[in-house]
Amino acid sequence: MHPPPPQAIVDRLRLVCLDLPDAVEEAAWTGTRWCISRKNFAHAVMIDEGWPPAYAKAAGSDGPLCVLTFRTPRPAAEVARFARPPYFLPRWWPDIVGMVLDARTEWDDVERHVVASYCTLAPKKLAAWVEANRG
Repeated sequence: MHPPPPQAIVDRLRLVCLDLPDAVEEAAWTGTRWCISRKNFAHAVMIDEGWPPAYAKAAGSDGPLCVLTFRTPRPAAEVARFARPPYFLPRWWPDIVGMVLDARTEWDDVERHVVASYCTLAPKKLAAWVEANRG
């Protein structure tokens, strides 16, 4: 059995994610994910002893390490800050970014990224509502 992300991190992400219209939380193949229209806009995963290997390789760590993946509105490689810690670039989608979640995490940044990820994947009407009503 692989460890889940810390409950305190899941709880904090839940507050942001489930505040978005029609967002759904579910257990993922590992960790916890939040979806809009069956598309992941946030996924919290615990890397431990090199598992899951794709995440460990992308993050450059065998763990233990909690990470969040989210989507960006444009290719992630075009945004310089995503190429350095606390970020990393998984290569399985061009618009996906990983972020290490630890004691130094800036939660305002996490919220901004999660909301932008949601808006990237949500139906246009919902995305427009969120962009107009969150501030």
